Amino acid sequence: MTKSRSGGSLVIAVLLALGALTDIHASERSRVSASGTGWPAAEQWTRVLTLRDHNTRVVVLGTTLLGIAAGVIGSFTLLRKRALMGDALSHATLPGIGLAFLFGNATGLADKSLPLLLFGAAVSGVLGVGAILFLRRFTRIREDAALGVVLGVFFGAGIAVLGIVQQLGSGAAAGLSSFIYGKTASMVPGDVALIAGAGLLVVAVCLLLFKEFQLLCFDQAYAGGLGWPVLGLDVIMMALVVIVTVIGLQAVGLILVIALLIIPAAAARFWTERMAVMLVVAAALGGVSALVGAGTSALFPKLPSGAMIVIVAAVVFGVSMLSGTARGVVPRALRQRGLQRKIGRQNLLRALYEITERRNPSDGFVAIADLLPKRSWSVRRLHHLVEDAKRSGFLIETAGEVRLSEPGRAEAERIVRNHRLWEMYLITHADVAASHVDRDADMIEHVLDGSMIAELEALVAEKRLQSVPASPHVIGS
Repeated sequence: MTKSRSGGSLVIAVLLALGALTDIHASERSRVSASGTGWPAAEQWTRVLTLRDHNTRVVVLGTTLLGIAAGVIGSFTLLRKRALMGDALSHATLPGIGLAFLFGNATGLADKSLPLLLFGAAVSGVLGVGAILFLRRFTRIREDAALGVVLGVFFGAGIAVLGIVQQLGSGAAAGLSSFIYGKTASMVPGDVALIAGAGLLVVAVCLLLFKEFQLLCFDQAYAGGLGWPVLGLDVIMMALVVIVTVIGLQAVGLILVIALLIIPAAAARFWTERMAVMLVVAAALGGVSALVGAGTSALFPKLPSGAMIVIVAAVVFGVSMLSGTARGVVPRALRQRGLQRKIGRQNLLRALYEITERRNPSDGFVAIADLLPKRSWSVRRLHHLVEDAKRSGFLIETAGEVRLSEPGRAEAERIVRNHRLWEMYLITHADVAASHVDRDADMIEHVLDGSMIAELEALVAEKRLQSVPASPHVIGS
């Protein structure tokens, strides 16, 4: 996965969320400032937490199902490096909504019909996806440029169509602008049923084509080489994004729906390296973000639900970024620190072993000052390494001198043996000169596992290895 592109997608999603927060209707902002949010009473907490109110149940259930579906399909688009496809797609739905309203108004149909408006949004979104895929496949325009072109053109066309709608007598009453920011609080059971059915379809297709989507995300060329219909799978994946985007218009609006497609999937990436687990985690994070965000909006009615959902998702992302077990900042720093500590300790034990191997003193003690030339250690750094090795039971120190303990000698023999096995392999099979092999071996010896050691032993078996092979530098000199 390309980190820069994934990171750029996430930054844009957060910026869009913040932008939507500032673009809430002026009337709603005035009501919030006039009445204030206030801290809910205990009775209100009870009613929300137990989902006692019908409207709260509808909103929480609908947004939670949307978050789950968006987390699942968002994981594939993120790994496919098409996270911003949802952004272009959501903006591409706007002209379809306006044209559907105009069509209903001109033909005498119900111009405010939600199915008609969503159908128009879906058709417009499909055309936007088709335009992006066409530009990518048949022109030399890069994907990011194609996304920008389609996003700008379709959104501009949508604003123009809405301008025409507002000139009609019933245009202002249609509430079409609510599709830009979402109108979660006005959801009805029919909307929840639509979200549930569409979300179930999206999840079912993702599970059915899990293996195909996974290979498409990680190695498109290999999938094409196996004869898989790459373009067809791409179209299916984008169609699922269209479905989630369209059903999300009612809940969070076309600006914020991109956040549900990107943030839960990006947050899940910090917790696991396995695709199947990532889908589950992303679905859970998307559902929890929607659940908590909608619940918070129910407790504080003046706070818009869509914006609160995205803010909660951003908090979830921040926690995942810091503490995620697979790629989180803190666990990664701790693992890096542990690895550096392990490397330093192993280098110290190897240095002690090589000194005693050459000098072979009767008592095995080596002056700490004699260790400094072995590595580019400072006095302070060497002191920390000695203290760490002593705490691990590998060293015994007496009056400024140290020697290997029994466990320390066993560990040092293992370390030196691995190092020299790798040196011999590089000399005999990689044509590396004996005078230059030490640095190359030093870079890999700390991560050799049992299977690699066994393979090295087999490759250099003709050397009739001892428990610890002699240094190839001594042999070559």
